Parts: sequence; C-alpha cells; structure tokens
Amino acid sequence: MRNYEIMYIVKATLNDEEHKKLVANFEEVLVSNGAKIVNVKAMGQRELAYEIKDQKNGSYYVVNIESADDKAIKEFDRLALINKDIVRHLITKTEI
Repeated sequence: MRNYEIMYIVKATLNDEEHKKLVANFEEVLVSNGAKIVNVKAMGQRELAYEIKDQKNGSYYVVNIESADDKAIKEFDRLALINKDIVRHLITKTEI
C-alpha cells in the first residue's frame, strides 16, 4: 500500500453547505477509485500568501489516504484541475 497526502484549497466564497458537498464529492472520488481515506482534516479559512485566481482567502483541507495503485490520485488530480471551486491542490507520497 502506498500512502499519500492531499492538500487542497477551496474558494472562501462558498457557503458551508457547498463546502461540505465539494469535500464529500472528492472523498467519494478517492473511495470509488480504490483508495482508503485514513484522515481528513479541515484546517479552516486562511489568508493566501498571494492572490490565486482572484482569491485572497481559502479553506484548507488535508486528506491522508492509502492506495494500492495511483488510479485514485490521478482521478483526484484530473478533477481538481477542472473544478473551478478548488483554487490549488498538492499531492505528495508519504512514507510511514
């Protein structure tokens, strides 16, 4: 099993319901592609170091997953690049 950490920033202009729906949809993408979600941490809204896509603030999320292959990671990456509500994302492979 490979371990990954995904950090992504969601637009701060979304309301709570939209945030929850977006996070749930991306968790479902990971699970449906064979990943096991170990931990999800909402780090709250923070000011960005510099403006990204006309956004000065964003809500940070960190997700730790285990996966046998990179299918779930590739699908998450593809959908995060397309989604207009995700400002930025970063996927790293972790060693545990």
